[in-house]
Amino acid sequence: MASSATNKTVLSKYLELDQPNGKVMAEYLWIDGSGEGIRSKCRTLDFIPKHPKECPIWNFDGSSTAQAEGSNSDMYLHPCAIFNDPFRQGNNRLVLCEVYKYNKKPAETNKRNSCNAVMEKAKDEKPWFGIEQEYTILDGDGHPFGWPKNGFPGPQGPYYCGVGANRVYGRDIVEAHYKACLFAGVDICGCNAEVMPAQWEFQVGPSEGINMGDHLWVARYILHRVAEDFGVIVTLDPKPMQGDWNGAGAHTNYSTKSMREPNGLAVIEEAIEKLSHQHVRHIKAYDPNEGKDNERRLTGLHETSSIHDFSAGVANRGASIRIPRQVAEDGYGYLEDRRPSSNCDPYAVTEVIVRTTVLNE
Repeated sequence: MASSATNKTVLSKYLELDQPNGKVMAEYLWIDGSGEGIRSKCRTLDFIPKHPKECPIWNFDGSSTAQAEGSNSDMYLHPCAIFNDPFRQGNNRLVLCEVYKYNKKPAETNKRNSCNAVMEKAKDEKPWFGIEQEYTILDGDGHPFGWPKNGFPGPQGPYYCGVGANRVYGRDIVEAHYKACLFAGVDICGCNAEVMPAQWEFQVGPSEGINMGDHLWVARYILHRVAEDFGVIVTLDPKPMQGDWNGAGAHTNYSTKSMREPNGLAVIEEAIEKLSHQHVRHIKAYDPNEGKDNERRLTGLHETSSIHDFSAGVANRGASIRIPRQVAEDGYGYLEDRRPSSNCDPYAVTEVIVRTTVLNE
């Protein structure tokens, strides 16, 4: 029986073939019906697109992505952002799209549409975001990468930002992802090994308004593609291993123009007060299953707050909202919302934060 695994080096000779002038392979990306999966398909363009509106609207079978009935399955892809393609390189592009239904209305999992409208209303405050995307690398059998097959690694402690083959697993995947994101034009700004072995984090930002969601979704797509090349799986599950192991979040750093100016700490504290009155609303927006995924992670243990309680504090990683110590000392800066889950939709997260703290909606 032929193996399902392929030798990735064989592909290189085909990628090195000359591509006809003016021909561009455009990989269209979109969020599927789960609200956390990303799909893609490719088409040839006869020009090099410089703006997403230059790319044609396309369609796909929504019944195969849990987004439509088979009897009325056509869904539409509206290009909204363009990035360089780090896999095919050259003039080839990744084209991020919004999904629309047959009646021209946004699909249920198209959170970008309403997020963009909110960011337009709040643009004078120039909302900046930085999201810390945690994830876990798994073997093909679903077991954490590098873990003993019939046991567990040593307790947490030496793995966070660790160095050495006995402390970190999968660094080559992380390095490849970082370089691929830089090539693509993603606002990636850092990475590190996390507390649980085989768990990593990359950071995207600072990105203003709608760009946060665009760049994080493309970074996720690139991560899954890189993992595919290495024959491993990436999971964004917020609690991939039960027991005394850290979960995975998407800590969201946030500031407005007013927060970044002198005496901005008072504006930050005002925003935290507003957030305290909307805790349940935010918890529902912070994972695709309206809090059910995050419930396994936000237990009050392993550097998390309880999902049932709102809290805030300076340098407190067990609080819902953390004010960095440097911000408290400077008197201006940003806050960190530690509640969003690793599998959150960044459009939903950034939208609800701006609605609550800027628009008072």
